[in-house]
Amino acid sequence: MNTETLSKEQRILRAMRKTLASVIKDVTPKSGYLSPLSDETVEGIKECFTLISIREKELADELGLNAAKPYYVDEVQTATVVNFIKPKSDKPEGQS
Repeated sequence: MNTETLSKEQRILRAMRKTLASVIKDVTPKSGYLSPLSDETVEGIKECFTLISIREKELADELGLNAAKPYYVDEVQTATVVNFIKPKSDKPEGQS
């Protein structure tokens, strides 16, 4: 597969995932109300999300993309965060 095909497939998968998530948000009932979706439909939606995720990972692996993965708080970090503090101005307030 060439990168043009991959990026087109990735766009399709992303659009499907976002649309499916929007549908879920729209039909999710308020607390205490019954869901309009059957148990089979809910399972089918979960399976769709799983399949989309698996294919997105396969495409990322084909392109050699490094997907960001979650980490644990006690896991050793490979990067160091550096805080920058803006120095105070020598000029009095109101002057530029």
